[in-house]
Amino acid sequence: MTRRGWVLFAAMSVLWGIPYLLIKVAVGELSPPTLVFLRTSLGALVLLPYAASTGKLSALRAHWRPLLAFTALELTGPWLLLADAERHLSSSVSGLLVAAVPLVAAVASRLSGEADRLDRGRVLGLLVGLSGVGVLLGVDLRGDLRSALEIGLVVLGYGTAPLIANRRLSGVPGVGITAGALTLTALFYAPFAAANLPTHVPSAKVIAAVVVLALASTAAAFLVFFALIAEVGPNRALVITFVNPAVAVVLGISLLGERITLGTALGFPLILTGCVLATRRSRSRAVAVAEP
Repeated sequence: MTRRGWVLFAAMSVLWGIPYLLIKVAVGELSPPTLVFLRTSLGALVLLPYAASTGKLSALRAHWRPLLAFTALELTGPWLLLADAERHLSSSVSGLLVAAVPLVAAVASRLSGEADRLDRGRVLGLLVGLSGVGVLLGVDLRGDLRSALEIGLVVLGYGTAPLIANRRLSGVPGVGITAGALTLTALFYAPFAAANLPTHVPSAKVIAAVVVLALASTAAAFLVFFALIAEVGPNRALVITFVNPAVAVVLGISLLGERITLGTALGFPLILTGCVLATRRSRSRAVAVAEP
């Protein structure tokens, strides 16, 4: 990758490595719908005025259908499911399971014509990666089928949404897409949040977690993510999920007292190896998503 690509990659690895910790802290006192509403509404309040004043929302009118699809797959569905799953799972295990995103992206790219055929090496990578997911599910999530299904849907959404951004939102400024998606999700969850208000004022640590989640890991992170997609392509952009779990595990252990489980020790190396094999360099077409 280019030097700029590496800088964006490093920034994203941190910005999307810390949400698992922040979500785990927040759901201790907030319902998942309330957390998603606060996360998206605060992010929208920051980005929407700038996007509107600079005319970066105007292009969305002609792309409202792919915008809705992207929003549903990247924000509206996954963020609620992830928050609900983290009520039962540790932040580190949640991060490790989401590391399977490149596996979904590899298959989705092939099916959509964005990548070369799945040769033997890539098929092997998919099988190895899926075996790692199976180890995590079998060892760390035994009996917790609901959380496993929720994380599986999160992975499916995260793995396919960037392809929509790459193919159907080409030329639309990333800040416009982000502001629009955050606003749509906030409006969708507003009534659910109102029905699930906390009975007391959240603690200072929860308030801090929500603010950092909204401003750093949401508003700022998406701007960096669209720039990364434009620089290196959707498949390589998703390789940040190789590093995000390491950040999630380190923070979970050091700040939340979580432990390294047998499933983590055995499953994550398999997922990482499989993702590397399944997403190795290909002759994919150039990306046309506009930088923010």
